[in-house]
Amino acid sequence: MNQNLNEPRHPWMRLTASARTVRDERDVTAPYGFATRVAALALAQERKVTSLFERFALRAVGIACLLALGSVALNYGALMSGPAGAPAGAMANVDDVLLPNTDAVAVVLDIAD
Repeated sequence: MNQNLNEPRHPWMRLTASARTVRDERDVTAPYGFATRVAALALAQERKVTSLFERFALRAVGIACLLALGSVALNYGALMSGPAGAPAGAMANVDDVLLPNTDAVAVVLDIAD
């Protein structure tokens, strides 16, 4: 089992030495039209639809963006107007802003009990 692989008469050494002397004379260029066939095969493959969600996700994002822009457009006057009597676009004083008396999270957690 323990054979000396460095011995010149060993079959493996003779095989590797003869393999080093062989020249590859084959043509290494791709055949005519190969790139066209590869491109045609790549574009001809159908995309697999894995779920119904993926099919309509981009449309849903577009509709959500349109609804957001529409809601901003409809409420633009309310967003730009200040408190009563103030000119349009004037910022309200911090004391003039009415804040809710109850915490929304506390109300939701109280309902959950």
